[in-house]
Amino acid sequence: MADVYLLFQVAGIGIVVAMIHTILKQMGKEDIAHWATLIGFVIVLVIVVDHLSRLFQQIKSVFLLQIIRGLFM
Repeated sequence: MADVYLLFQVAGIGIVVAMIHTILKQMGKEDIAHWATLIGFVIVLVIVVDHLSRLFQQIKSVFLLQIIRGLFM
């Protein structure tokens, strides 16, 4: 369920950033539009890195548990 939430969250941020970029570009503020896109990218990158960190922690704990079980059996 969390995977679907992450997907929708990233897609929602992408849609909002694309709309902001389009509006700012039509107003003639292309430099601000590029900054808005960059900020949106950084936000999505932070979210994805956070979820990857959690995934690697879970993988690490699973393999650590397997090693510990192997030592005591």
